[in-house]
Amino acid sequence: MSSSRSKTSILDKPLSKGKGEISLALYALLFSEIVQYCQNRSHSIHELQTKLSEIGQDVGTRLLDLYFVRERNSKREIKLLNMLLFVKSTLWKVLFGKEADKLEHANDDERTYYIIEKDALVNKFISVPKDKGSLNCATFNAGIIEAVLTKSGFPAKVTAHWHKGTTYMVKFDDSVIARDKSLDER
Repeated sequence: MSSSRSKTSILDKPLSKGKGEISLALYALLFSEIVQYCQNRSHSIHELQTKLSEIGQDVGTRLLDLYFVRERNSKREIKLLNMLLFVKSTLWKVLFGKEADKLEHANDDERTYYIIEKDALVNKFISVPKDKGSLNCATFNAGIIEAVLTKSGFPAKVTAHWHKGTTYMVKFDDSVIARDKSLDER
């Protein structure tokens, strides 16, 4: 006998449904495995951070498609500030269960914004050896942010820095600023 009811796949369920919590121990274990995987294939801190960023970009691309198809009916932001607020609030809540701490605009460069996170979850459970003191595993998050922005039509380069906790420096292409200004003029 076959059932006439169709079963809903886990891939079809909204992201916002469910517990909304993950086990920090599981997250720490999985992320440490990602770091070890990248470390075993790297010869320098820069190379390690590049590999973490690349994996983050893969995650960001998949997450973006999943979110907009399920939650927003494929409607994406067209204004720069709205997209940054989406990253700071909605995306951060989906990934980490809370908003990022701050969003700031650089005083001296209209293309540069900063997303500030006082205590990045990806750095919380990582013990950095003294010989790798400048390592910032939040480059994984920077990769996620870069992919989400770039795939949404806001090409940018995102880097992670140790400043006020972890600061993600988002530097947009000139075309993004020009398009945003033309939208403001309408």
